[in-house]
Parts: sequence; C-alpha cells; structure tokens
Amino acid sequence: MKTAGHIIDFLIKGNVDYLFGIPAGSVNAIFDELYEKPQITPVVAKHEGAASFMAAAYAKYSGKLGVVVGCSGPGAMNLVTGAANAAREQIPLLILTGSVPLSTLGWNASQELNASPVFKQVTKYSATVTESSNLVEELHKAVSIAFEGVPGPVHLALPIDVQLQTADDVTLPDFPVYVPHEAPFEEIKSLSDLILNKKGVLFIGNGARECTEEVIELAEALKWPFVTTPQAKGLIPMNHPLHKGVYGFAGHSAAVDLVHHGDHDILFIIGSSLGETATSNYQDQLTEGRTVVQIDRDPSVFTRKYVIDHPVTGDCRKTVKQLLQLQPESQPVSFNLTEDIQSAEELHYDTKTVLPLIQSMMPSDTKYAVDIGEFMSYVIHYMKVLSPKSFDINVHYGSMGTGIGSSIGMAFAERDRTVACITGDGCFFMHGMEILTAKEYNLPITFIVINNSRLGMVHHGHSLQYKRVHNRFSQSYTSISAIVEAINIPFHTISSLEDIDSAAIDELVKLDGPKLIEINLIDDAVPPMGDRVKFLSSFAK
Repeated sequence: MKTAGHIIDFLIKGNVDYLFGIPAGSVNAIFDELYEKPQITPVVAKHEGAASFMAAAYAKYSGKLGVVVGCSGPGAMNLVTGAANAAREQIPLLILTGSVPLSTLGWNASQELNASPVFKQVTKYSATVTESSNLVEELHKAVSIAFEGVPGPVHLALPIDVQLQTADDVTLPDFPVYVPHEAPFEEIKSLSDLILNKKGVLFIGNGARECTEEVIELAEALKWPFVTTPQAKGLIPMNHPLHKGVYGFAGHSAAVDLVHHGDHDILFIIGSSLGETATSNYQDQLTEGRTVVQIDRDPSVFTRKYVIDHPVTGDCRKTVKQLLQLQPESQPVSFNLTEDIQSAEELHYDTKTVLPLIQSMMPSDTKYAVDIGEFMSYVIHYMKVLSPKSFDINVHYGSMGTGIGSSIGMAFAERDRTVACITGDGCFFMHGMEILTAKEYNLPITFIVINNSRLGMVHHGHSLQYKRVHNRFSQSYTSISAIVEAINIPFHTISSLEDIDSAAIDELVKLDGPKLIEINLIDDAVPPMGDRVKFLSSFAK
C-alpha cells in the first residue's frame, strides 16, 4: 500500500462517506486508493471551489468531517474561497492539496505553489507534509484542530512523492470528535438569576442551529419574544407567536421596532457573532440602554463592536439546556401552521410575489440553499419558514455560487429530504455546471434560477450609491433552460404569472435527479435590504 492509503483508512475510521474534489496528477494517488475502498465515494465536481462548498454543507448537515481534495497550484487556489467560507461558518473541513515532488521544489515545476502560507490566512491549521512517516501524525493533528474549540477548516499540502512512498504498517489513532465546551455552572446560575422575572428579547444567530428546540423552550419559559439574524432565518418556523421576524439585512420592521424600541431590560444573544449583516451595519440601537447577555463557543465575539455585560463562553446547546433546568416549568405555546396565501387579484409578476408563490407549490418540508444575489433579500424578507432548519443562507462570507454547491452537499447529507437551490443567473454562470454533478449522482435537487440578465445586487448598489449604472453590468439574455435542455435535464420556464403552473411544478419536482425552474424576471424595485439601502444611499450625500 502507498502512504496515500493511510489517508483513506483514517477517513474510513472517521465514518467519512464522501470525498469531494477533482482528480489530477498531484492527488491521483489519493483517488487511486478508492478503487479498493468503496466505503468512500468520490464526488467529482466541475470546479474545486464548488467542491469546497459541497464538502462544507455536507459536514454542516451530516455532523461529520467534510473532506475536499484539489491539485497543486490552481486547484489549491480554487479551494481558498471555500476555506474562508467554512471558517466563517465554523465548519470542520479538511482540505487536502497536492504538491510537486520534494525533489523539484523551487525549480518552477508545473503547477508549483507553496500553498501552506496561503491557507494559513483562512484556516485553523495549514502545513506541508515533507516526510511520509509523519503523514498519519499530521493528518490526526489537522483533524483534531478542525474539531476542537471552535470548529473550522484545516489544510495539508501533500507532495506527490510523499503520497506514493511505500507505507509502513501503522496503528491509526482514534478519529477526533467534537467535544462541546461546557460553561462553568456558576456562570449559568448567575445568568439564570439575572434573567429571572425580567423583560427581555432573545436574539438568535446561526450558532444556535443545533439547539432550536431548546431556544424555543427557553423563550416560552421566559415568555420573551425572539428575533433571528438573516443567517438564522431558517431555524424556527415564523408562525411561532413569539417569533417577531428577522433583524438585520433584509429584515422586518417588527423585529427592528422590538429590538430598538421595545420595553425590555435584557438583550439575550445566542449564537450570533454580531457581524455586519446580523446587526444592520452595526446599529448602536441594538444594545443601547439594555443589559447585554451573549452565549457563544467563540470567546472572540465578546470583544468586537459591542460591549457585552455578561459573556458566557460555551456550546449553545449545552448552555441553554443547563439554563432551562434552572427555569420554572412552563407550558409550551401552541400555534397554527397555516399560512395566508395572497388572492389572485393581488398577485403581480415581481420577485416578492413569485418566490413565495413557487414555495407554496413545493413540498412544505423543502430545504432551501439560498445563493448570494438580489433575490436573497426577497427570500429573507418574504419567504416563510414552514419547517425547522429549512433555509441555508450564507450572507456572512457572501460568496456567489455558494448555494449551488451547498445544495449538493446538503442532498448528500440528507437523502430523504427535498432540496431546492434558489440562485440567480450571475451565480449560475459561475458554478451552474455543477447541475451536471447533481445529474451524475442522481440528486433530486430543484434549481430555481432568477434570470434577470444582470448582476442584480451590483445594479441596485450602484444605482443607490452612485446614481448611475454601467450598461456592462447587464448582458444579453441567455436561456438557462436551453442550456440544461442540451444536457437532458428537465425544466420549466416562467416568464409570466400564467406560467406558474402548480401541476407542472408538482410533476417536475417529483422527477428523479436535478431539475430547473427558470424565472425570467427583471425587477427594478429596490430590494428589501432594510438599513442597507440607507447605508448605500448615504454615500451619495
């Protein structure tokens, strides 16, 4: 066996199911090992960047380590964006890149790149393995770091001759696991005493995604209303009577009014790093005049923009569970899951109408991977969360095309759930050929593409900030339906309200493999970006 075999054996020991990436000369030794080891399936993408989004989403929703592989040089560089994306989402991701042979280092070999220092900027650990005898040790170290404390991406560069050396027999170490950090009981008891019989608002971030039931129970026990960040929009159904909407980018006025002007003593933040999109460009009114409590496993979030009066470092789920045990018992709040649908007379062919209308025709438990673009504002503001954990929106790092790769990783992680990707033509032209990857693995993903023949966020941003828009920010119309038709993927094209046919969409969604709903729609209304509109407009003053 070659040394590369130890990599696969170690990943098998960790119950890793998929290896995302693209085969190439400097990593072929890794892929070659998969012939004899079918426990791991290679997912061959069309671009390494998309593969990194797939691996991260797979890790996020399977609870396992995500693994992505790219060749030396360009393949490695294509993975840097995915590393930064995983770092912002605190996802354990192992990035393996090839490297030229040690014997040719510094000779300007084909695809030579010293990748380790590049990845150090966006990972928790990055190193080059120069001795085959150290490979297992380095692999174990990297994966341990990926899981410990605040999870995140790690990187190893593997020279091809190190991978190809004959492997000695080794005893593989235990595969690392994530061990949640427990906050000291005294801090939780002090927090419990602080909030008892007080008025407060819960501010829920994406870091609470593993404890949504506990967060709801806490809100009900305290009888406190709650808001979510845009990143956490999909965690809790929006018809819960204590749910007051999204605060932050593209959020809701009811949430802003509650947080800024509500009669509460405490702002209780759970799992939000209080970034730009979560705080409507760092609004001072978020915390003014209130006692601020924050629970997070990352202590660095307590020392950024806002003064946190009571920081609690700990895993959100464990901390909230312990806090609940100290609260008086309460009855859960009952609520109705029915939703009001606009009557036909009220419908207009615009984004705010079309997206919820299509959602009403999709299975109610559909999980949406939402990309970055103009449409994202409408998703956050208008689309309803009908089932828990049903939206995945990465506005934190904001990489176009994230949603396309994420929908594929999500589909691999949750085989029994309907998955849809909401994206735009700009994102599709970056990573849309991954629809072929979905086809090759028969993944039943519905790709919903808003085609407005322009970079929508750029268009509106320039219009607001500079009062003019360059004509090259738009392009001639290209039929995405025609593209997928050429590769034998079923589709439905929408160019008017009359084209939104529930029977046609129902039949399309039931088909095996990927399918496309193309929405040809130019919406000149300013997207519902909330205070972001004021922020952009202010530059022109």
